[in-house]
Amino acid sequence: MMDNRNGMKPGEKGMQESSGQKGQKGQMMNPGQMKQKSRKSFLLLGVVLIAAVVLLVLYPENREPTYKASRSFFIELIQILPGVMVLMGLFSVWVKNETVIKYLGHRSGISGIALAFFLGMIPTGPLYVAFPLAASLLKKGARTANVVIFLSAWACIKLPQELVEMRFLGLKFMALRLGLTIVLVLFMGLFIEKIGRFGKAAPED
Repeated sequence: MMDNRNGMKPGEKGMQESSGQKGQKGQMMNPGQMKQKSRKSFLLLGVVLIAAVVLLVLYPENREPTYKASRSFFIELIQILPGVMVLMGLFSVWVKNETVIKYLGHRSGISGIALAFFLGMIPTGPLYVAFPLAASLLKKGARTANVVIFLSAWACIKLPQELVEMRFLGLKFMALRLGLTIVLVLFMGLFIEKIGRFGKAAPED
């Protein structure tokens, strides 16, 4: 018995759905890949710590400023990262891949670019908060150019920042800098996408 809508038999349709589910599961990292990733992270941490110890031994006059800066940065991370982790968990569970692909994927077009700019302009937190969000967007199928635009807008096109800039430097200065920044950010996003796509984004989504 054929399915009149797509010309497929019920059994074939079930097999296709099952294979699609297996494909989605296959995108998750297996324990071996997770261990390899953890080893690389610990290796990088070890190299950085060794380099820091060597530099502090060679330049003892910089020990105190280094300790103070490291302590301040560590306290800032402890205060912010728990909230970021909660946000990432909510984002992973509640935001579907199809939604990200629809609004920020390759077929999102100009509206996707505008949304990427908007999402990057609204937050006021430090840039490193945006990196895990950008990684999740890539995994869920966002276009590479849109993720680059999102990160760049977060870094240098924030609405509160623009208002302060206009107050001290004037409307003309702010408008010229903002306009050139938007053009260059857009070009950079498209160029990075042209030379290499990242995540699971593909033109056919």
